[in-house]
Amino acid sequence: MRIVLVLEYDGSRYCGWQSQPAGCSIQDALETALSKIAKEAIRVITAGRTDAGVHALYQVVHFDTLAQRPTSAWIRGVNALLPGNIAILWATEASEKFHARYSAIERRYIYLLLNHPVRPGTHDKKIGWYHQPLALEKMQTASNILIGEHDFSSFRSAECQAKSPIRTMTQLNITRHGNLLIFDLRANAFLQHMVRNIIGCLVYIGKGKYSAEWMYELLESRNRIYAAPTFSPAGLYLVGVKYDCGWRMPELAEVPIIPGLSTRN
Repeated sequence: MRIVLVLEYDGSRYCGWQSQPAGCSIQDALETALSKIAKEAIRVITAGRTDAGVHALYQVVHFDTLAQRPTSAWIRGVNALLPGNIAILWATEASEKFHARYSAIERRYIYLLLNHPVRPGTHDKKIGWYHQPLALEKMQTASNILIGEHDFSSFRSAECQAKSPIRTMTQLNITRHGNLLIFDLRANAFLQHMVRNIIGCLVYIGKGKYSAEWMYELLESRNRIYAAPTFSPAGLYLVGVKYDCGWRMPELAEVPIIPGLSTRN
C-alpha cells in the first residue's frame, strides 16, 4: 500500500533533506524510524528537497510498504522513534497514482527576516537577520516583477538539477511587523536555492545597493553571476504543498509565529 505523511522539522542540525552517506539528513532519520515500524526497508519520496538549515512546517512524503499498520502507528509510533526536532503530523493510505512530488501543483515558502542592528540570540537559526534598515516599498516593487512565468536562471544554484529553469511565481508578498519582515512566496515549483537567492537580491534592493528595476535586468540576464549571494537558510520554512482537492490533503500550515520579535525596539 502507499502511505502519505505530512511532517514538520527544524532543519538547523541537519545536512538537508536528501539522504547522505553520513546519515546526517532528515530523510535518513525518517527512513530509519519508518523501517523499524514497518519491519522492512522503507524509502520515501518527498514533495521537495530542502537545503541544510531550512525548516518545514508542512512537508509531504509518500512510500510503499507491504506492512499492514494502523494510521496511529505511522504517526505516534514513528514519532516515538524520531528525534525531537522531527514530527509526523498526519498520515493516510493513498492510491498508487498519488505522488508526493509530481502530484503537487504548488509550493509555498515563508522567509522570516529580523531587520535590526543586533543579531538574534534565542531565535538563532530560526530566523534570518540583516542589520541595516531595509526599504519595504522598494522591495515590494521589485518583488512584483517576479510574478508570473519566467526563466529563473539568475536565481538557481549552479548544482541545480532541474531540467528547466521556467517557473510560475503566483505570489511574493512582503510585510513588516515591527522589526520582522515576512516574505511569502508561492510557485508551481522552485529551483534549488531559488528562494534564498531571491531574498538576497531583495535585501540588496532594500538597502539601496540597486533600484527596484534591477530585478528586470536580473531576469533578462538569465545569469546567476549578476545576482546577490545566496542568503542564509535560517529563516526559510516550507509551509505548504498544494494538491488537487480530490486527494483530500489537510490545509496548509500557517505563517510561523516567533514571539517577541515584532515588538523588539
